[in-house]
Amino acid sequence: MALELTGKLVKVLPEQSGQGRNGTWTKQQFVIETIDQFPKQVCLMAWGDKTGDLAQFAPGDTMRVAISIESREYNDRWYTDVRAWRIEPADGAEQQPVAAAAPRRQESRPAADRPLTTFEDEDNALPF
Repeated sequence: MALELTGKLVKVLPEQSGQGRNGTWTKQQFVIETIDQFPKQVCLMAWGDKTGDLAQFAPGDTMRVAISIESREYNDRWYTDVRAWRIEPADGAEQQPVAAAAPRRQESRPAADRPLTTFEDEDNALPF
Protein backbone atom coordinates (compact mmCIF):
# COMPACT_ATOMS: atom_id res chain seq x y z
CA MET A 1 0.00 0.00 0.00
CA ALA A 2 1.53 3.29 -1.11
CA LEU A 3 0.64 6.35 0.92
CA GLU A 4 1.31 9.80 -0.43
CA LEU A 5 0.74 13.35 0.83
CA THR A 6 0.83 16.56 -1.16
CA GLY A 7 1.14 19.83 0.69
CA LYS A 8 2.98 23.06 1.32
CA LEU A 9 6.11 22.98 3.44
CA VAL A 10 5.42 24.85 6.69
CA LYS A 11 8.56 24.29 8.74
CA VAL A 12 11.82 22.32 8.77
CA LEU A 13 13.12 21.41 12.23
CA PRO A 14 16.85 21.11 13.04
CA GLU A 15 18.66 18.00 11.87
CA GLN A 16 19.43 15.45 14.58
CA SER A 17 22.16 12.82 14.55
CA GLY A 18 23.49 10.15 16.81
CA GLN A 19 25.38 6.91 17.11
CA GLY A 20 23.56 3.57 17.00
CA ARG A 21 24.64 -0.06 16.88
CA ASN A 22 24.59 0.16 13.04
CA GLY A 23 26.64 3.36 12.91
CA THR A 24 25.85 7.05 12.67
CA TRP A 25 22.27 8.11 11.88
CA THR A 26 20.68 11.42 10.93
CA LYS A 27 17.05 12.45 10.87
CA GLN A 28 15.12 15.65 10.31
CA GLN A 29 11.49 16.40 11.01
CA PHE A 30 9.41 18.71 8.82
CA VAL A 31 5.81 19.87 8.75
CA ILE A 32 3.59 20.11 5.68
CA GLU A 33 0.04 21.40 5.37
CA THR A 34 -2.17 19.27 3.15
CA ILE A 35 -4.06 20.81 0.25
CA ASP A 36 -7.62 19.79 1.06
CA GLN A 37 -10.94 21.41 1.78
CA PHE A 38 -9.94 21.12 5.45
CA PRO A 39 -6.10 21.38 5.48
CA LYS A 40 -4.19 19.44 8.14
CA GLN A 41 -0.65 19.94 9.33
CA VAL A 42 1.39 16.72 9.46
CA CYS A 43 4.84 16.26 11.00
CA LEU A 44 6.98 13.89 8.93
CA MET A 45 10.45 12.47 9.44
CA ALA A 46 13.26 12.15 6.88
CA TRP A 47 16.07 9.68 7.67
CA GLY A 48 19.59 9.43 6.27
CA ASP A 49 20.09 10.71 2.72
CA LYS A 50 16.43 11.85 2.57
CA THR A 51 17.45 14.83 4.74
CA GLY A 52 19.45 16.02 1.70
CA ASP A 53 16.33 15.73 -0.49
CA LEU A 54 14.53 17.96 1.99
CA ALA A 55 17.23 20.68 1.69
CA GLN A 56 16.03 21.67 -1.82
CA PHE A 57 12.72 22.99 -0.45
CA ALA A 58 11.87 26.26 1.29
CA PRO A 59 8.82 27.04 3.42
CA GLY A 60 5.84 27.64 1.13
CA ASP A 61 7.02 25.18 -1.57
CA THR A 62 4.53 22.52 -2.63
CA MET A 63 5.84 18.97 -2.34
CA ARG A 64 4.68 15.40 -2.80
CA VAL A 65 5.88 12.95 -0.14
CA ALA A 66 5.60 9.15 -0.20
CA ILE A 67 5.30 7.93 3.39
CA SER A 68 5.25 4.83 5.53
CA ILE A 69 3.63 4.75 8.95
CA GLU A 70 5.13 2.61 11.69
CA SER A 71 4.30 2.21 15.38
CA ARG A 72 6.40 0.61 18.11
CA GLU A 73 5.91 -0.12 21.78
CA TYR A 74 8.25 0.95 24.55
CA ASN A 75 7.41 0.54 28.25
CA ASP A 76 3.70 -0.04 27.55
CA ARG A 77 3.44 3.15 25.45
CA TRP A 78 3.05 3.31 21.68
CA TYR A 79 5.00 5.69 19.45
CA THR A 80 4.17 6.33 15.80
CA ASP A 81 6.55 7.60 13.11
CA VAL A 82 5.51 8.94 9.72
CA ARG A 83 8.63 8.39 7.61
CA ALA A 84 9.18 10.06 4.25
CA TRP A 85 10.85 7.65 1.84
CA ARG A 86 10.46 9.86 -1.25
CA ILE A 87 10.33 13.68 -1.34
CA GLU A 88 9.80 15.51 -4.63
CA PRO A 89 8.34 18.74 -6.03
CA ALA A 90 4.59 18.51 -6.59
CA ASP A 91 4.82 19.92 -10.15
CA GLY A 92 1.45 21.65 -10.01
CA ALA A 93 -0.24 18.69 -8.34
CA GLU A 94 -2.50 20.95 -6.32
CA GLN A 95 -6.05 19.74 -6.57
CA GLN A 96 -8.25 22.14 -8.48
CA PRO A 97 -12.04 21.93 -8.21
CA VAL A 98 -13.41 19.92 -11.14
CA ALA A 99 -15.55 22.81 -12.41
CA ALA A 100 -12.64 25.26 -12.25
CA ALA A 101 -10.38 22.94 -14.25
CA ALA A 102 -12.91 22.55 -17.08
CA PRO A 103 -12.56 25.08 -19.89
CA ARG A 104 -15.30 27.66 -19.93
CA ARG A 105 -17.63 27.61 -22.87
CA GLN A 106 -18.13 30.82 -24.85
CA GLU A 107 -21.69 32.05 -24.53
CA SER A 108 -23.33 33.28 -27.70
CA ARG A 109 -26.24 34.90 -25.84
CA PRO A 110 -26.00 38.50 -24.61
CA ALA A 111 -25.05 38.90 -20.93
CA ALA A 112 -28.57 40.02 -19.99
CA ASP A 113 -30.00 36.70 -21.26
CA ARG A 114 -27.53 34.48 -19.37
CA PRO A 115 -28.42 33.06 -15.96
CA LEU A 116 -26.72 34.77 -13.00
CA THR A 117 -25.06 31.52 -11.92
CA THR A 118 -24.00 28.45 -13.83
CA PHE A 119 -22.70 25.05 -12.79
CA GLU A 120 -19.31 26.11 -14.16
CA ASP A 121 -18.81 28.69 -11.40
CA GLU A 122 -16.14 27.78 -8.83
CA ASP A 123 -18.55 28.47 -5.96
CA ASN A 124 -20.80 25.65 -7.13
CA ALA A 125 -18.06 23.01 -7.33
CA LEU A 126 -18.80 19.81 -5.47
CA PRO A 127 -16.42 19.07 -2.54
CA PHE A 128 -15.78 15.47 -3.63
